[in-house]
Amino acid sequence: MTAAVAHDSKSTRDPAAGAGGAPDVRIADVTKRFGSVIAVDRMTLEIASGAFYSLLGPSGCGKTTTLRMIAGFEQPTEGEIFLAGQPVAGVPAYRRNVNTVFQHYALFPHMDVAQNVGYGLRQRGTTKAEEARRVGEALELVRLSGYDQRRTWELSGGQQQRVALARALINHPTVLLLDEPLGALDLKLRKEMQLELKALQREVGITFVYVTHDQEEALTMSDVIVVMNHGRILQMGGPTDLYERPVSRFVADFIGVSNPIAGRLVEVAGGGLGVVETDRGMRLRGRVTDTTASPGVGDAVIVAIRPERLSVEPAAAANTPDGAIVRVAGTINQGTYLGDQTEFRVATELAGELIVRRQNAAGAGSGSGVGPGDPVMVSWHEEANLILVG
Repeated sequence: MTAAVAHDSKSTRDPAAGAGGAPDVRIADVTKRFGSVIAVDRMTLEIASGAFYSLLGPSGCGKTTTLRMIAGFEQPTEGEIFLAGQPVAGVPAYRRNVNTVFQHYALFPHMDVAQNVGYGLRQRGTTKAEEARRVGEALELVRLSGYDQRRTWELSGGQQQRVALARALINHPTVLLLDEPLGALDLKLRKEMQLELKALQREVGITFVYVTHDQEEALTMSDVIVVMNHGRILQMGGPTDLYERPVSRFVADFIGVSNPIAGRLVEVAGGGLGVVETDRGMRLRGRVTDTTASPGVGDAVIVAIRPERLSVEPAAAANTPDGAIVRVAGTINQGTYLGDQTEFRVATELAGELIVRRQNAAGAGSGSGVGPGDPVMVSWHEEANLILVG
């Protein structure tokens, strides 16, 4: 899946959108203003049927406003939104074939689980027998069979979220919108629910549009991640594309952790390769990740390296590498044991402070042989160098 980039957010087509039929959601050159504040800026986006999309970005980037416009809770200032190929300008939220799950599940405390789940069916005049059948199916889908007579306040946070999901899915919406629904859960339960949500989405085959500021959530669940900032789409694509080929420093920093080294592009070679003269005098070869708006010779750029692509060893034990290996001498500032890995922060003259993550061997603790104050050699293969626009 090839990442698509929209620096002016005018022509971002989703890489997963298929040619067979209209996408479930099409956002066509949409702007949303609140007074003088532009919350969403000329967004164009197609969301293909039956996939899991995440809108990812910091607070205030426009992701929740986008979700609310799809739902019908807000109307675009400019542009148009289509659901299943049909324009929905002026169509109220209750008449759109979408449902929303919020962070605070908005369950009715005076109703039991079955009554909560069947609420939408009763609003549509469904018979009691049909309601009971479909409520049973929905509870089985979210693994809550037998909980139909429970009160919602008797349930755990994860169970309450499953009730909210069952209620949202029971009417078979074209699109399910999820606004940070895991934010109120503890870390262990949140990780479990990430996997359950993805499995549920695959089972029901409904398009999910998920809003989050948590990059790990987005990487775990998404078919397509849409990275936003200041109301615009910066990059979109599959999790591997965005992590391995970010097109800007913002995306590289927001999807994971990277070591940025500032410099200027001094040479452009074939195959998307370039050479950077860093501000501290190194010459680094790497891949230019933005193939749609590539920087030119003389442009300021960032060379980014992921921490797990670096190696650290005692300076005295360092081997002589081949020509494709970059080596930088430094001193350990800090070592942090993280269970499965150890994170080192290494002060270097040539590259500033570098973050290095090293996998721990079983039963060996950090297994590093180095600690704070020790002289070390940090090395990495030049294939790890990503040349990014600043």
